Amino acid sequence: MRRAVAVPLVLLLAAAGCTRASDPVPVRTPVPQPTFSAGTDGIGDDYFPAYGNGGYDVAGYDLNLRYDPASGKLGGTATITATATQDLSAFNLDLAGLTVSSVTVDRATARFSAARNELTVTPAVGIVRTTQFTTVVEYAGTPQAIGNDTLGEGGWQRTRDGGFALGQPESASTWFPVNDHPADKATFELAMTVPDGVAAISNGVPGGRTSSGGWSTWTWTESKPLASYLSFVAIGHYRVESATHLGKPMVIAIPESLPADGPAAKSLARTGEVADFLATQFGPYPFDAYGGVVLDDQRVSYALETQSRPVYGSVFFRAENAGVVAHELAHQWFGDSVALERWQDIWLNEGFATYAEWLWSEHEGTATAQQIFDRKYESFDWTRTPGRPGTAGLFGEAVYDRGGMTVHALRKAIGDAAFFGLLKSWPAEHADGNATTEDFVRSAEKAAGGKDLSAFFDDWLYGRTKPPLSVNQ
Repeated sequence: MRRAVAVPLVLLLAAAGCTRASDPVPVRTPVPQPTFSAGTDGIGDDYFPAYGNGGYDVAGYDLNLRYDPASGKLGGTATITATATQDLSAFNLDLAGLTVSSVTVDRATARFSAARNELTVTPAVGIVRTTQFTTVVEYAGTPQAIGNDTLGEGGWQRTRDGGFALGQPESASTWFPVNDHPADKATFELAMTVPDGVAAISNGVPGGRTSSGGWSTWTWTESKPLASYLSFVAIGHYRVESATHLGKPMVIAIPESLPADGPAAKSLARTGEVADFLATQFGPYPFDAYGGVVLDDQRVSYALETQSRPVYGSVFFRAENAGVVAHELAHQWFGDSVALERWQDIWLNEGFATYAEWLWSEHEGTATAQQIFDRKYESFDWTRTPGRPGTAGLFGEAVYDRGGMTVHALRKAIGDAAFFGLLKSWPAEHADGNATTEDFVRSAEKAAGGKDLSAFFDDWLYGRTKPPLSVNQ
């Protein structure tokens, strides 16, 4: 038994923190109240000021959509999880040509308006900085491609048997509300419902497929953050081959309009082989799935490194072509896992992917990287620069060929040991993130043992005359 103990009153008063008349009155510091403001309607890219939005960082997109090839209508919901990077009174999402019927933020109805491919959302209450919030957008319409004055059309294209969404530098906003700039990477989930007999292929790991009432739902999950332009969907009549490679799903889709044993099918059948070779050069493959999709459509005269599953225009496969497969798979390291922070640094994507083609050529015994470099070095127009290509030059020869030559020249400048170490350390250190040219220069100098490479990169990325060759070349 514990007895109660009498305590003198003076002690009780002291313990209670009583203030004597002579004691100073404590001053309470007022708690600062949030000052809410709207996020910007552009993320701040010098080349494309209106792309993306400010005020928040997206963690993930979860799309539940239905597409009817007969009518060309798309509809459903997008659930977007994000964190406020400022005290938000309103924020924007990029959405082009589709009609929104409702928006909620954390289950509360939000006001919204749409203009010039921007969806402005005003939540019922302001969102305090660092707070995670969930936005659900219900929308529908007939998706269309979006035009760029310099770069042409990208985004949703309707086909006879379905449609596809693809393009660079923007495409995602034509089929779901998005922060459409590579600086804001996010995970991606898609459930796409289409008529039975029609395939719906997308990024990442395939999930279960269900069918009801003549409609089938295809599900896909990309659990590693992706830049929005690297999302895609291809809907139509495809021969879909599913297998595993090194324990990961391998999904390859070839249109039924192309031969089952033709050059496209034979080229994509080498996906695992090419990826394994590139892993010896760049380090472990960075994603949870492999594969590729071919589009038999004259509007697609390019291939794109859509994350985990590149998409190729059939124009590349008039004959068997593993070189383009090497290029797009190299982007899984350079461009996808390590994504752009700003569009002016696109040479970091294309220069390394081009060099991967050279390494693959050497591996195949076709031509060495040095032979390819020598041929291009003698014939290139050096007035065109990869470091500041301008919007008109984003996909020009300077970014690709001079970018590739810059990579090879760096190899000669710092030596094979440092160079091939850099090819692995760069994507490892920046995996699932974003980077700039300045970041790469620092990494290259570190790999070279602290050597100052500023003059080298000035010559190769920005100079308008033929750069001098290293003494090792």
